[in-house]
Amino acid sequence: MTITLFTGTLLLVIALGAPIAYALIVTGAALMWQMGLFDGQIIAQNLLNAVDSFPMIAIPLFILAGEVMNTGGLSRRIIALAQTLVGHRRGGLGYVVIFAGVLLSSLSGSALADAASLSALLLPMMVAAGHSKARAGGLIASASIIGPIIPPSIGFIVFGVATNLSISKLFLAGIAPGLMIALALAITWFFVSRHEDVEPSPKATAAERLHAFVDSLWALMLPVIIIVGLRFGIVTPTEAAAVAAAYSLFVAMVVYRELSVEQLLDLTFRAGKTAAGVMFLVAAAAIPAWMITIADIPGQVIALVEPLMDNPKLLVFALMLLIIVVGTAMDLTPTILLLGPILVPVVVAAGVDPIYFGVLFLINCAIGLITPPVGTVLNVVCAVGKINYEALLKGTLPFFLAQVAVLFLLVLFPELITVPATWISH
Repeated sequence: MTITLFTGTLLLVIALGAPIAYALIVTGAALMWQMGLFDGQIIAQNLLNAVDSFPMIAIPLFILAGEVMNTGGLSRRIIALAQTLVGHRRGGLGYVVIFAGVLLSSLSGSALADAASLSALLLPMMVAAGHSKARAGGLIASASIIGPIIPPSIGFIVFGVATNLSISKLFLAGIAPGLMIALALAITWFFVSRHEDVEPSPKATAAERLHAFVDSLWALMLPVIIIVGLRFGIVTPTEAAAVAAAYSLFVAMVVYRELSVEQLLDLTFRAGKTAAGVMFLVAAAAIPAWMITIADIPGQVIALVEPLMDNPKLLVFALMLLIIVVGTAMDLTPTILLLGPILVPVVVAAGVDPIYFGVLFLINCAIGLITPPVGTVLNVVCAVGKINYEALLKGTLPFFLAQVAVLFLLVLFPELITVPATWISH
């Protein structure tokens, strides 16, 4: 009865057109009413307590750092470096997109920020070189979703807070699968680009490569600082976010001198609006999350999937299919906040490593960013690149299939995540 009420209320409110945050609040209130616990003060307390959290401070700081990188020249220099390294190969601009996507993901932690940067800077170049606009946009959208997987990751921060798991361990465990997804995209692009008659760019000279490397060195140091700091316990994820924001501001304003005070005020306002939306979602999700615990919904789910509990791989496979379906209709953050607290106790009861499951969960949610009808990354690429939505969907399809294949490869072989994560963290 509780699961039916929970699911039915959420779907009904969403179907009526309410924003996800309000749908979560109404769902939590409906559960409280059904259990005879309805109290307006409890709702208010949960809303406030959810965002009164030290780890959550990392979210606005990383968002601010991402805005600074895009406006202050750090992202542009990363892309220029990628172009000098791999731009001369056949289909080279596609490899530039993937290479730059990996580097940018280690700077911003946001798929939307990476999609905006790559679409604005590389999409016109790919079209001018003769690549299909829809296919190029599909590659850019697919490369952008590496952003929430390779640290720093806003998605891992939300997941860690929602499920009470170590954010640092989630960060370090996301590195290897993020690189595997990049490799899968590169292999897919190799086969796709063979059918396009595009002349590669001239090969950069050693001097040009050296210049691009030196010019981007300040930007490249940021992921090194964050990963080394987390690896050796020098900083917490929240402190790493503060370092990222301060460092990117220093580089953009003092070293590169491409960020003015007027631009800083504007981007701070944009970052604040984005962060406010995320934090309100987190606050709203605290009410159903509290009721999920009170009503023991994880226990009820365990009872439902009991036939699968003796086969962890089959259980995880079934849960991945569930998350794929949910991800088509819901954005990354609400999916994490809604399903994370329910599913993590289920997999723990089945003997599955929760950090490993968390990485799979986030990869799945990230793939949801390029699946219709929501597909927020698709919307960004469409808006920035002025691409027809249906055409972009077709262009994204081969890369989407490659990423899903990697996801289920990781389900079949958990060691692909757990072994590198253990090696990196020790």
